[in-house]
Amino acid sequence: MKVNIVEEILSANDQIAADNRHTFDEKGIFVINLMASPGAGKTSLILRTIEALQSKLRLGVIEGDIASRVDADKVAAAGVPVVQINTGGTCHLDAPMIRQALTDLPLDDMDLLLVENVGNLICPTGFRLGEHAQVMIASIPEGDDKPYKYPAMFTQVDALVVNKTDLLPYLDFDLPAFRQVVMGLNGDVRFFEVSCKTGEGLEEWAEWLVELDEMGKVN
Repeated sequence: MKVNIVEEILSANDQIAADNRHTFDEKGIFVINLMASPGAGKTSLILRTIEALQSKLRLGVIEGDIASRVDADKVAAAGVPVVQINTGGTCHLDAPMIRQALTDLPLDDMDLLLVENVGNLICPTGFRLGEHAQVMIASIPEGDDKPYKYPAMFTQVDALVVNKTDLLPYLDFDLPAFRQVVMGLNGDVRFFEVSCKTGEGLEEWAEWLVELDEMGKVN
């Protein structure tokens, strides 16, 4: 019975995710689902992305947290339309939450939508939102053993952003070995090394997003 219930929940979510995807495609919006542990730098990456792309693309943001709107306020202060979703304890966003949030966003004036999922390396992987790409953020202070402990997320994401590279000289993190393990799990993953503090590596990340948006418009 429990298996059937779980399958029904996922099936219902997938149906709404498909509806979301249809809306995004119809409006010409490319959607990124950002996933990471708490504190890895999801909001920092979003703010840096806004700085880099605000003059090139019309941006929107959905912020997912268990509580508060601290991150949403930061995005709003940067001049980008944002909707806060507070899950009240649920460890991930789902397609119905996104569907509801879309009613408060100016979809006709948007090229790229960044969705910050709830900080978690397990739950978000099972719930599609209708996004075009999934991106994971890993940070240097978390350690280089995460691909061993949470292989599912590393296996399915389209891109991996390694953040806080400015801390590499001070922490025991073997970046080449980490990259090798990740590529062994997911040979197609796009790999970015960035520091949201110093700005290093962010230009390549921003260029990739522009390329994705342009390809989405063509397709």
